Amino acid sequence: MRRIMLLLAAAVVSTPLWAMHCPMDMAKIDKQLETNPPSDPATLEKVKELRAEGEQLHKAGNHTQSVQVLGQAQALLDSAE
Repeated sequence: MRRIMLLLAAAVVSTPLWAMHCPMDMAKIDKQLETNPPSDPATLEKVKELRAEGEQLHKAGNHTQSVQVLGQAQALLDSAE
């Protein structure tokens, strides 16, 4: 029972942390798209799609998935350099 309570407490505490992480990730992606966009049009379009999906997930309150999707967009940007 104690483990369950600790797990629930950790989940409750970590949710706001994920929520604050999403806007930072979106801002980082936006800045990179402005200053150094990928030269490949397909990669650029995929990054924009993932960024939009991440924002929708954030607004819906699904912050864990939002961070994952935004991470995929960031990985594409990093590999395009």
